[in-house]
Parts: sequence; structure tokens; C-alpha cells
Amino acid sequence: MTDRPNKIDRVVATELADALIEKLRGMHGPLIFHQSGGCCDGSAPMCYPRADFKTGRSDRYLGEICGEPFYIAGDQYVYWQDFQLIIDVVQGRGASFSLEIPEGVRFLTRGRAFTEAECEQLRAEPSQSTPAG
Repeated sequence: MTDRPNKIDRVVATELADALIEKLRGMHGPLIFHQSGGCCDGSAPMCYPRADFKTGRSDRYLGEICGEPFYIAGDQYVYWQDFQLIIDVVQGRGASFSLEIPEGVRFLTRGRAFTEAECEQLRAEPSQSTPAG
């Protein structure tokens, strides 16, 4: 998972999300996730075929879930930077173009506030807008 044993993940997925990601990857190939700040379902995590979505300059790379890259819009990062994003799955269709919608479920972001010690460690780490290569 990581070569840094004390690394704090900014984004993680539940077992339900991991299972759905595996299914979607089998159907669509490599995926990408983006957490934007739009209205309605635009603030939900969105899943796309990787080749069909281009990140913007202000998007921040948070890490990977189930081996797939996860980005957040820069303005949303300001709000979420002190929280670990926990990507989950709930029943019901969202009003979006995310790949899971035909499955009758949708991805949902939950948050866990980082401890003060975790915040200090994260502030000391270099910022990334793209995955480390």
C-alpha cells in the first residue's frame, strides 16, 4: 500500500466501495474519481473512465482508492483538508453521470476529522496536485 508506514491517507474507501470499484473497473477499465463542489450531486464523488476525464490545474490529488486515483477540486480541498474522506456506497440513484448510477447505488463521501497530530504531520508533507511517479 505504501512504503511509508506512518503515512496518513487523505482518502480511503469502505469494503462496499472497494467491491463496487472492482466491478466498475471490470466493466469500464481504469477509473478516476473526482470530488467537485457543484450543486446537487456535483458535491458527491464522481467515478469516470480514466480516459474520459481530465483534471484541471486547481484539482488536488488526494491518493488512491482501490488502486484508482482520487482528485478533489481546489476550492473543496480548502473545506476538506482537515478531514479524511471516506468513500462509501449507499442505495439510490444520484442525479449524475457517475458510472455507478445504473447499478442503483451511488458513492457518498463521509469525513473523519484528523487529529491535531495528524494535521501537523500532513502540513509537513509536500503538497501534490498529481500522483507521485
